Amino acid sequence: MPRPIRPLVLAALLLAPLAASAQEPLRSTQHDYRIVTVAEGLVSPWSMAFLPGGDLLVTERGGTLRIVRGGRLIPTPVPGVPKVRVGGQGGLLDVVAHPRFAQNRFIYLSFSKPSEDGTQSATAVVRARFANDQLTDVQEIFVAKNWSRGMGHYGSRLAFDRDGYLFVTLGDRQVMPAGPIDSLLKHPSQDLGTHHGKVVRLRDDGSVPPDNPFVNTPGALPEIWSYGHRNVQGIAIDPRTNQVWTDEHGPQGGDELNIDEAGKNYGWPVVGFGVNYRSGTNIHIGTTRQGMEQPVHVWVPSIATSGLVVYGGDKFPGWRGDLFVGGMAGQRLVRLTVDGRAVKNVENLVQGMGRIRGLREGPDGFLYIAFEDAGGGPSKLVRLEPVRRS
Repeated sequence: MPRPIRPLVLAALLLAPLAASAQEPLRSTQHDYRIVTVAEGLVSPWSMAFLPGGDLLVTERGGTLRIVRGGRLIPTPVPGVPKVRVGGQGGLLDVVAHPRFAQNRFIYLSFSKPSEDGTQSATAVVRARFANDQLTDVQEIFVAKNWSRGMGHYGSRLAFDRDGYLFVTLGDRQVMPAGPIDSLLKHPSQDLGTHHGKVVRLRDDGSVPPDNPFVNTPGALPEIWSYGHRNVQGIAIDPRTNQVWTDEHGPQGGDELNIDEAGKNYGWPVVGFGVNYRSGTNIHIGTTRQGMEQPVHVWVPSIATSGLVVYGGDKFPGWRGDLFVGGMAGQRLVRLTVDGRAVKNVENLVQGMGRIRGLREGPDGFLYIAFEDAGGGPSKLVRLEPVRRS
């Protein structure tokens, strides 16, 4: 498949109006930085995507797609968005642009798709053309086999690798783990015949790549790339190595950062580092088991991980190659310096400003953050800019 074309640098028109809303500089071990407001008035922003020419698309979980253009949030939502089941953690979720968006105008949206009677939902992905500020040719390219009446753990993060394959994260839909080892091993996240707790890999039209790890495994769903996940809320692919990184929610304790590899089992709910909510009782048989992967990093207590970025820009040269993970309950941006599978340094940035839901590196080399108000009130997008130390 063709390699992605890196998006064009954001137009100066987008950048210039924002300087007046910058905060005082903050310090970090590598770079001082300031936080600059990009847009305000969003309601439950979940994700964002940069387009050539300067537009920034933002999903609002309530079911609307918005445009930030020239430093201004366009008042009218984008028409053509599919119907979503809103509630709990469900709604309109991730958005990414096709690697060749400048040629084909395709964007991809993930969302909680309602059943015909509206009583259930599943994680779904559509591809559509974005032109003249509207969506056309909307095509459903994937619907997960993870239907549930519940409104949690959809996963829903999207990412293209450098070969043009689309990765989709899928949550376990809050199927409760319980019982001895035999019961834990029968949890849907451990079952290759369901999409619960999986990461899947697709072609850009939703078809299955022939080299997926379980294509020839009897009873397995051929889209599956990896399994044994709980609720992957961040995915990023290192453009230098094509290595897939994910972060996922643990239960009470035990959020994880993982290198996500083809055919691997990441252990949920058999092994892990968390406990049952409120009671604090054990879920897992332990933290390790043969044939199940160990996380690169664990957060205990949980920070409720969200967006994930492998930084590759030139605005923060000391951060190049570092990973950035958003925290919702933790209200922080975590910078991790890694060497292979070893975490060498962890630093907390942007602390106490709110629940970080969306996180992207812009084509301008700045880091962009979408804050989510826990009560559903207005939220804002900001970016981090470097400050020269005096």
